[in-house]
Amino acid sequence: MISKYRRLFKGEEEEGHFWPAFTDLLTVILLCFVLIFIIMMVIKSFQIEEMKRTIDQIMGVRVNIVEDLNEEFGDSSLGIEVDEKTGAIIFNTDILFEYDDTVLKPEAFQFLDEFVPAYLDVLLEKGYENYISEIIIEGHADRDGGYLYNLNLSQERAFSVAEYVLSADFPYKNIQPALKEKLTVNGKSHSVGRTDEDGNYSAKASRRVEFKFRLKDEEILDKTRELLEGK
Repeated sequence: MISKYRRLFKGEEEEGHFWPAFTDLLTVILLCFVLIFIIMMVIKSFQIEEMKRTIDQIMGVRVNIVEDLNEEFGDSSLGIEVDEKTGAIIFNTDILFEYDDTVLKPEAFQFLDEFVPAYLDVLLEKGYENYISEIIIEGHADRDGGYLYNLNLSQERAFSVAEYVLSADFPYKNIQPALKEKLTVNGKSHSVGRTDEDGNYSAKASRRVEFKFRLKDEEILDKTRELLEGK
């Protein structure tokens, strides 16, 4: 009988030792998870700061490009406008085309011969080339006519400009390889109209061609994704 009670007491004693040890183990595991979580949050905060610095750098590049374009064309006699927010170069299509026509005027060739090299000097010769994904020639029309008609008109006008600056007749052939790598052509029909000084729709101002640039947004997104994934 005594032996029986001794075995029972011994079993209770072993069980009593087991539960504190198991609780201690759970506490250690929980502390490890908390420590890992804190480390991950610290790393993530550094990644977010790096992402912000990357975005700030890209935004700074756009600001610098706009400033340089303003410096280059602000006092130009070519009659062009620099969009202060996007850096788009805007000029009325009367400089290039007769009304409702897609064939370049004779005087348009001289305009493009002066403008395009100066424009690319800013985008490609001042350290911005690695940030530029696309150079876009974009045609716009007024509301005279249907959407599809003006879509074709605006597209063909933009194409006519691109066709000339990439042709054998363009005198600055040294810049054509860079253009071929980055140039795209778009027509926007009458979807993005412009207004006059009084805020009223202006058909004349809406008929225009724009030279635009796009920064490497996809690369920025890839960089951001890498930072967030901790690569």
